[in-house]
Amino acid sequence: MEQVLKKSMLAQKGQKQTNRPLVLASIMLAMFMGAIEATIVSTAMPAIVGDLGGFSLYSWVFSAYLLMNAVTVLIYGKLSDLFGRKPILIFGIIIFLVGSILCGFAGSMTMLIVFRLIQGFGAGAVTPIAMTIVGDIYTKEERAKIQGYLSSVWGISAVMGPAIGGLLVEYVSWHYVFWINIPLGILAIIGVGKFLQENVEKKKHKIDYLGAILLTASITTLMFVLVEGGTDIAWSSPKALGLFAISFAAFVLFVFQEKRAAEPMMPFNIWKERSILIANLASLTTGVMLIGISSFLPAFVQGVMEKSPIVAGFTLTTMSIGWPIASWAAGRMLLRIGFRSTSIIGGVLLVIGSIMFATLSPEAGPVWAAAGSFLVGAGMGLTSTSFIVSIQSTVSWQQRGIATASNMFMRNLGNTIGAALLGGILNSGIKVYIQENGRGETRNLSVDSANLLLNKEERINMAQEVKDILQEGLTYSLHWVYFAVLLFAVISFILIMSLPKKENDTAE
Repeated sequence: MEQVLKKSMLAQKGQKQTNRPLVLASIMLAMFMGAIEATIVSTAMPAIVGDLGGFSLYSWVFSAYLLMNAVTVLIYGKLSDLFGRKPILIFGIIIFLVGSILCGFAGSMTMLIVFRLIQGFGAGAVTPIAMTIVGDIYTKEERAKIQGYLSSVWGISAVMGPAIGGLLVEYVSWHYVFWINIPLGILAIIGVGKFLQENVEKKKHKIDYLGAILLTASITTLMFVLVEGGTDIAWSSPKALGLFAISFAAFVLFVFQEKRAAEPMMPFNIWKERSILIANLASLTTGVMLIGISSFLPAFVQGVMEKSPIVAGFTLTTMSIGWPIASWAAGRMLLRIGFRSTSIIGGVLLVIGSIMFATLSPEAGPVWAAAGSFLVGAGMGLTSTSFIVSIQSTVSWQQRGIATASNMFMRNLGNTIGAALLGGILNSGIKVYIQENGRGETRNLSVDSANLLLNKEERINMAQEVKDILQEGLTYSLHWVYFAVLLFAVISFILIMSLPKKENDTAE
């Protein structure tokens, strides 16, 4: 009914109507671009670190991108409710492309991290607004199927990412893993700009700048202490405790600001809906899981199992195969058994997949890792599609952008916290293992010495004793990382079981 009324109003005013198939194709291209970026960089990171050095900064390449993504997603969601989806999405894609071009020219890990901040600043607009547009131009019955298509496109494009990333790293150069985004982004901009028609009420708005600043301060300080904690900063040191205090204080001030702002960046009234609250909390925990697997698995497959970048990419590709299959199935299951039952099945798959990672060993080989990735991908496909459709069916158009963005924000926040927390666990684990087991020349090894494992020539030429201690240290630390992933999978399942049995539909 909502779409019929919009079409009638546009026809009366003589305006062009939205071409739904071409708009859908355009936003699928934008999401394709995001998925390619995510999986290619994970696959190429061992080669990037091997070239630029700085293994201790490994997690910061992901954290910098995810930080800006997590912070800006809420801002973009709110701005899309105020000014329309089209201009905000196009702006985000342009910034993303600028960051991608600069990343390809990075000459050091520090430069790469700075350029990833720019890339993440634009990326915050892509996925949430693309999904919000689908909520705008399709009915509730169509959304379940179309959101499944969107998630499937993310997965299908990600299937190509690891393979392309492995090929580019092995036969061309890692610089091209960033430049491959450029033609995709340009096509997406043209499609959205030409075929999406919006009728947004023009009025003066009060943008919540202070809320954005406070949220940025809170997340940035939290992420920094999680990354550096246990390595350069002792957990119980005054510096660490001070950063935690600053993060908490900024968050408290953010909450107060949102309650008093005329047009808050995050209207907390939407969180009063139990289905939205639980879905967002579960997205936070699954976000931690996702980054823990996708960020560090290639390092294990290449550094410990001594496999090629292409094989490492294959272990992540299976996640991207499981995701679209499950998303496609979720679009049909939602209409038959409901969002809660669909989510529960997804939660079970997340736990099983995480158990496989917790028991991963060099002897198990890449097939075991690939199987675990597939199950986690299937669990993500079922849960993410269920959450988005449920959320968009609970709110009106005026809040659909921020409601969708809130779910994306929680997953991105989970990614950000996960990259920082699990990166800290990884660095601490390697450091502790070397201190406790190093003998002779291996006693002087550091966390950055793990760079040697990711460079094939250096790995072949290094002393067996050095290689053994580094591989054992990486295995030891990654086991702790994946035990943490399993813990978050269990928490996710408990949250999913708390979802209401009946869905509260207040919007078409």
